[in-house]
Amino acid sequence: MADEEYSYELKISKDRIAVLIGSKGETKKELESITDCKINVDSKEGDVIITGKDPISLFSLKEVIRAIARGFNPELSKQLLKQDYILEIISLNDYSKEKNHQLRLKGRVIGMEGKARHTIEDLTECHISVYGKTISIIGKIEMVGLCKRALETLLAGTPHSNVYKWLEKQRKLIRKKGLDDAF
Repeated sequence: MADEEYSYELKISKDRIAVLIGSKGETKKELESITDCKINVDSKEGDVIITGKDPISLFSLKEVIRAIARGFNPELSKQLLKQDYILEIISLNDYSKEKNHQLRLKGRVIGMEGKARHTIEDLTECHISVYGKTISIIGKIEMVGLCKRALETLLAGTPHSNVYKWLEKQRKLIRKKGLDDAF
């Protein structure tokens, strides 16, 4: 039973395969080395099969690959190998099936010259990627929930200023709780 091998099959878009593999295969080799898992990539179909003996390492690797597939760079994605980091993906299809409306929603999240996205990233200490029909978040578990809620209220049409005020209030509460826990 100890030698049992586990596997996951993932599909990633062809334009993200090169990012997963990296220059001269460096990224793929590094991920395999860190997780002690094997990554097989079918670059024609976009199929990725990962195998390994440790289910926890394998799950972490799956999350890293999903993050790369959703537009994050490999360095940022590797944060998911840490125990307290998670990946959250919001589908724009949940808000609208119409392409023009999805473009407008992506614009709301990104903001003028990326200002909205940067503000939310700063307030939540998370990283946001707007890619395809998804908005993805990488961060510490407790902060990803805040970031997701902020993005969802923004997507629902709440003004940016209200979302920022709410996030600032939540941050103060978290800091206060952190200080209270220290005593």
